[in-house]
Amino acid sequence: MDYSLAALKLLCSQLKQAGEVPSQNSFALGGLLFQRAWLQGVLVSASDTGSLLLDDGTGLIELSLTGEFRHRQWKLGMYVMVVGGYVARVGELPMIKIHKIVDLSSSPDREAMWYLEVMEAYKMFYQPLVEEFT
Repeated sequence: MDYSLAALKLLCSQLKQAGEVPSQNSFALGGLLFQRAWLQGVLVSASDTGSLLLDDGTGLIELSLTGEFRHRQWKLGMYVMVVGGYVARVGELPMIKIHKIVDLSSSPDREAMWYLEVMEAYKMFYQPLVEEFT
């Protein structure tokens, strides 16, 4: 994992537009390279194998929990922030291999603020690079 590439603040719908760049071991949105994504949403499903499903309002993504995160109590309906390595899979939901997950359920207006944060990041940082290569 190349930590010099920022974790992009994205929505599931934006991740669907990302293309794989095998030579860089990364993904691209236009000219913007990334390996990790930062998302927020509601946990809608859990399995005994250490995976969760997150719904951000634009789509679903599977969360792969490892290490200490598997031993915490993640409840359906929790609103969480996740950061981790993005994995595109053919015929399956895309996946995030979790590096960080935080329960934000107690934060008021968290969902509305998240959409504003994603829009701001896109307009200020991502849009010029995305449009340059499309």
